[in-house]
Amino acid sequence: MSFTAKPGVCGNGRNINTSWSSDDWESWCEAGPVRVVLTVRERRVMEVDTYVGGRWRAAAASATDLGTVPAAEAAEYFLSLAANAPGSVGKAAILPAVLADSAVIWPRLLAIARDRSRPRETRKSAVFWVGQAAGEAAVAGLTEIVSDTNDLEVRESAVFALSQLRDDLGVPALLQIARNHRDPRIRKKAIFWLGQSEDPRALALFEELLTGGPRRH
Repeated sequence: MSFTAKPGVCGNGRNINTSWSSDDWESWCEAGPVRVVLTVRERRVMEVDTYVGGRWRAAAASATDLGTVPAAEAAEYFLSLAANAPGSVGKAAILPAVLADSAVIWPRLLAIARDRSRPRETRKSAVFWVGQAAGEAAVAGLTEIVSDTNDLEVRESAVFALSQLRDDLGVPALLQIARNHRDPRIRKKAIFWLGQSEDPRALALFEELLTGGPRRH
C-alpha cells in the first residue's frame, strides 16, 4: 500500500529523513509517498517494511497491491497493529503510523507506551515517537510513564523522550525527576540529559546538588 507522507518527511526509496539543502547542493529526497509492504502468513502479519519515495518493482503474482489508501486510515490500521501484534511486528508498525499525513497519533502512542502487556521494544518505540511528535501535550504522559512503569528501559526511554522535546518543554519534568524520583538510576539519567540541555535551570539544580541545598541569594 501507499499513502501520503506528512510534511517534512522524505526519502529516496531506502533512507527516510528530512530534506536538507544549501546554496550549493540539494539532496535527492522525495516527499513521499510512504510505501509499506506487509508479509502475511496464515492471515497474520509477520513483517512490516516501510519506505518513502522510490518506486514499486513489478509485483509478484502472489502479491496483493492495495494501491493508494487514505493516510489517516493507514495510520489507524498500523496503530491497531502496534497495539496488538506480537514480537517485532508491533514495533515495526509504529513507523508508518508516524509518517502518515493528517493523523493525530500521540494519544494512541501513549496508550501503547503504558501497556505493560506490549513487548518492551514496542513500548520504547512508542515513547520515542511521543517525545518527537507530541510536544507540550506529551509531557504529562511521559512523566506518568517514568513514575508508573516497573520496566527500567521503558522509564529510561521516557526520560530521553522528555529531553528531546522542542523548546526545552521537558526540562521542568526532568528537574522534578532528578530531584524526587525514587530510583537513583532514573535520577541519574535525568541529570545526564539536563546536562546536555545547557538550560540555566539545570545549572541551578547542579549547584543545589553539589552544595547540598538550594542556591541562596
